[in-house]
Amino acid sequence: MGAHWIHGPSPGNPIFCLATSYGLLGPEAAREENQRAEAGGHPPLASVTYSSSGRALSPQVVSEARDLFNALLASARAFQGAEEPPAPSVGQYLRAEIARRVPASAGGEEDAWRLRLAVLAACLKLECCISGTHSMDLVALEPFGEYVSLPGLDCTFPGGYSSLPDRMVSALPEDILLLSKAVRTIRWRGSFREEGDETRDFPVQVECEDGDTFLADHVIVTVPLGFLKEHHENFFQPPLPKRKAEAICRLGFGTNNKIFLEFEKPFWEPQQQLLEVVWEDESPLEEPSADLEANWFKKLIGFVVLQPPEQHGHVLCGFIAGKESEYMETLSDAEVLSTMTRVLRTLTGNPCLPAPRSVLRSQWHSAPYTRGSYSYVAVGSSGDDIDVLAQPLPEDPEDPRPLQLLFAGEATHRTFYSTTHGALLSGWREAERLNQLFEAPGAAPRL
Repeated sequence: MGAHWIHGPSPGNPIFCLATSYGLLGPEAAREENQRAEAGGHPPLASVTYSSSGRALSPQVVSEARDLFNALLASARAFQGAEEPPAPSVGQYLRAEIARRVPASAGGEEDAWRLRLAVLAACLKLECCISGTHSMDLVALEPFGEYVSLPGLDCTFPGGYSSLPDRMVSALPEDILLLSKAVRTIRWRGSFREEGDETRDFPVQVECEDGDTFLADHVIVTVPLGFLKEHHENFFQPPLPKRKAEAICRLGFGTNNKIFLEFEKPFWEPQQQLLEVVWEDESPLEEPSADLEANWFKKLIGFVVLQPPEQHGHVLCGFIAGKESEYMETLSDAEVLSTMTRVLRTLTGNPCLPAPRSVLRSQWHSAPYTRGSYSYVAVGSSGDDIDVLAQPLPEDPEDPRPLQLLFAGEATHRTFYSTTHGALLSGWREAERLNQLFEAPGAAPRL
């Protein structure tokens, strides 16, 4: 329901290294040539591309348009540090380049021109899913190149992504981890004592929604940026410094959801791993419809076939981002299943295509403690905001009670934001910050 792939499974990825050491990955992931492959963040899957006219598109037509889009996307990463980038956003830059590189064709070539634009529009939607945003117009161009894609062919966990945290948690002492213990307020810069113990005070008190409280010298805050955007003013007492609060407001946080469809029998070929979707009446040079009720499903980029079918059955996993994805969350399972059935019948040109027998979808925007999926660097923000968000509090390094609040999570990693390996590295970073404090000469023993 959450993370799907290890992006860039290679020695520089701590998720991959941990998963390998625990023996959680299949043999393909361990192959050295797979670890060295430069996939650019896009897993190369055997695919078929269906269009809204009910046909499979020519692989050559799709490949040519995708190659152009990937080249333009790569060029969008070249403006890091530019004082005057050619556009504020990645989306505006890409559209301008597409208009320049795909000029209108006259005569009998107009259909081919329109189809090429439709494929490019689908590529743009895929990039929205990857970036976790409603529109690439919201993603800042100048810092876009700071994100780092690791080498390696993206891979999945045969036992599911949760097999990794399950193994990590199994190494902890029993009763050390509390789950389903929602926090209401983190009070810092205080002087709190355990009842009946006047010998020691703590600078931080964590108050839970059920009324329980915990006293601490240090708290590492890993809640998603979407939650911070909505609640930081009341979640922290006293409120966060203005600089950090502004960074939270400026950075982007969007929604990318999954729609799983289970079928009695597959209608796709055994070798197909990805069913892509192109709506032939769309163009990146035209504004998409704002009528979510009528068109939300058009934001769907396609379906990944869950592998292997012997383990999962015949299941497609669709990806959809943005406002359309958030609208999908408001519908019932029956409405989503009915719409997906209609879409697949349209795309395949088969009005008798059997309906899926079940549907399951994520609802990350509705989830109260996430309010979306993952972060991006929005127009008006920069990588500096990520660094500001990651800085511990109090800000004064000479404060006698340092590192009361530390911040981790994917949105605090400047080059690996939006990824699980970025989240893991950020947690290790803050743990090491505490290690260095405890090991400093003259450091007082702490619990």
